[in-house]
Amino acid sequence: MRYAPAAGLLLVLGGPFFLPDPVAADFGAILAGPSPAHLLGTDQLGRDVLARLLVGARLTLGLTASTLAVTAAAGTLLGLVAGWTGARVLVRLADILAALPTILLGLLTAAVLGPGTASIAVAIGAVGWTPFTRQAYHLTVREAGRDYVTAARSLGAGPARVLIRHIAPNIAAPLVAHLCTRFAGTLLTVSGLSFLGLGVQPPAPEWGAMVADGRAYLVSAPHLVLAPAAAVVLTATLATVLGRRSIAPNQ
Repeated sequence: MRYAPAAGLLLVLGGPFFLPDPVAADFGAILAGPSPAHLLGTDQLGRDVLARLLVGARLTLGLTASTLAVTAAAGTLLGLVAGWTGARVLVRLADILAALPTILLGLLTAAVLGPGTASIAVAIGAVGWTPFTRQAYHLTVREAGRDYVTAARSLGAGPARVLIRHIAPNIAAPLVAHLCTRFAGTLLTVSGLSFLGLGVQPPAPEWGAMVADGRAYLVSAPHLVLAPAAAVVLTATLATVLGRRSIAPNQ
């Protein structure tokens, strides 16, 4: 488990160089089962499923990580400021936006912007910052009354220095743990929106879109659905486990 993320990263980055072209059709190998030539079989166009899975990981995980990084940074910063200044109205706004379903926002943004990565990024970004703001707010309120904060302020430290140099490092562990668990949720959202046709468009491979494309062949070629679905579930599970382990020493 310790080396699983590193091994997975190496596989995603280096694997496609040793596998067939993920978008090149091979009509002589349509819906072939797993074999030495195609370890996870081929799809309805004869394309290698493993190659598409690894290349799709770059799109799925890249979009997940980038949107999560932006929303986490923005939400944490807003939560720090709100906790320090006592701006509870910002937390109430976060509570309201958190109730909005991301799938619905994805449909709305796709109607305006069209299907693609931009629609997914906007849909996730609109509500993705809210859990980080709420958590950072409550943690900041808790830490603001601690002795080390009082000492820093008595020595002339300004609000920005207190927040960045003193409070932020002391609330980093639960925020990182929350980031890992949110990675799992964001991954499922990205895959779900792509499953609905709102994400990366064909012929580019993407895990959620691969599951959608394989539905019609679930009986005759179940590997078309099982492979990308397993990738989503296993990655989400690994992120959740890592998040829980990251705070285990502090519990």
